[in-house]
Amino acid sequence: MEISPDSRIVFTLPLGSLGEFPVSATIVNTWIVMAILVAVGRLATLGIGPAPPVSRWRIAVELLVEMIRDQIRDIGGGDPTRYLPVVGSLFMFILLSNLMAVVPGFTAPTGSLSTATALALCVMVAVPLYAVSRRGLRAYLRSYLQPTPLMLPINVMGEVSRTVALAVRLYGNIMSGTVLVAILLSIVPFFFPLVMQILGLLTGAIQAYIFAVLAMVYISSAIGDEPGAAQTPRPSEPSHFRQRTR
Repeated sequence: MEISPDSRIVFTLPLGSLGEFPVSATIVNTWIVMAILVAVGRLATLGIGPAPPVSRWRIAVELLVEMIRDQIRDIGGGDPTRYLPVVGSLFMFILLSNLMAVVPGFTAPTGSLSTATALALCVMVAVPLYAVSRRGLRAYLRSYLQPTPLMLPINVMGEVSRTVALAVRLYGNIMSGTVLVAILLSIVPFFFPLVMQILGLLTGAIQAYIFAVLAMVYISSAIGDEPGAAQTPRPSEPSHFRQRTR
């Protein structure tokens, strides 16, 4: 039973005197997910202009973007434009990775601890970058000394622990679902594994949402924004997504 895609080597890359670099299924499947996201994103933005959407495909894209923007606005309270590339990319990558787990031969890269750790490290790096750009380096570093300088070690440990928690939560939920389906498949060949696959899709979507929400919560906490502080555009005004494409 394959618990993690890291254990399956797809091919090796010759590195001359350095030997060979094994490329696992985790790396290959990550490339596949990224390629699909890039291709779909490119196709979705072809021909987009200031005119109202006329195709179902473009309407679906606008609805998805606006949904993510609204969630960021509700959580962070500020302008969601700054955070949309990071939070939206994390959400879409995790969501597509988890949904593609039903494809025969494809193992979700989020079921690997290395991928989950890499995604959590992206959040760990994004939090201080957004905070420094918003509040300044001195104000951000001062936050580690609040309410008293004695809290410095605890605040630093908190940054590390929440990154570990993000990685372990994502990895644990995806990996446990894979193991459970494999066990049920060995006991009952058809019905229960099918039900668990359906539940796994739902769990994967929820995990993608939770990961993106927690990333935005950490960012908004670091920059000091209050949820709901941003004003929602009036219905008569065009959406920011349309304004940005003019």
